[in-house]
Amino acid sequence: MNNKNPYVSIIMNCYNGEKYLRKSINSILIQEYNNWEIIFWNNNSTDNSEKIVKNFRDKRIKYFKSNKYKKLYQCRNLAIQKAKGKFITFLDVDDWWTKDKLKKQVDVIKKNKNIIIVYSNFFLFFQRTNKKKLMVSTNLPSGMIAKQLLKNYIVGILTIMIRRNVFKKFKFNINYEIIGDFDLFIRLSLKYTFHAIQKPLAYYRIHKNNFTKKKSDLYIKEIKNWLHKNENKLRKKKINLIFPYLLLKKLQIKKIINSILPGM
Repeated sequence: MNNKNPYVSIIMNCYNGEKYLRKSINSILIQEYNNWEIIFWNNNSTDNSEKIVKNFRDKRIKYFKSNKYKKLYQCRNLAIQKAKGKFITFLDVDDWWTKDKLKKQVDVIKKNKNIIIVYSNFFLFFQRTNKKKLMVSTNLPSGMIAKQLLKNYIVGILTIMIRRNVFKKFKFNINYEIIGDFDLFIRLSLKYTFHAIQKPLAYYRIHKNNFTKKKSDLYIKEIKNWLHKNENKLRKKKINLIFPYLLLKKLQIKKIINSILPGM
């Protein structure tokens, strides 16, 4: 570990991720920046995930396994505790990175100590049609961006790089099963500077088994809970809560459509 090429920890949480796991790990192995470790946290999978990851035989892959199934955000916190890197990143087992992802982010964050968090644009990859779409077609915001995020939340956890010392004060809320990323990054955006890289550096795979897609009822419940807990605090900071309400409305409409026309 050195200042010139600081050590990066990549958090990979896995539960029955065998279908796309090889592509995700290979996208790390081909990175132009190679001073990293993978903290691979197997959440008691029942498929071939363990066999697949161990077949890579790369010493930079640190393997851990839950003794029983735990909530996603509890596993994220546990994996972060094992990390040794100066910077923390995340990649779920059905997504993948461009080969310059780590290099571009390390170059930015090590040049400016005031930058705590770097994120980027990314592609949505639609598994059914094999097509991709840019997540954001306009420029991403940098700086203290809480207000922007609560108008239009566009931070993908697969694009995030965070200084590890942030996690001494902040953790994922384990009471959430789906919106823990959203909750944490909004809290961080109220305190820290974000820096945006406009180039897409990752691919988010959309498929029929996406956790959020499968549990829309829970998603709606968690967004309602989050609004109830945070509305007064954010309004005092004169932060507009347009996005969560629009998201909630969109989710409710989608739920109704899906109940009438399943498969839409």
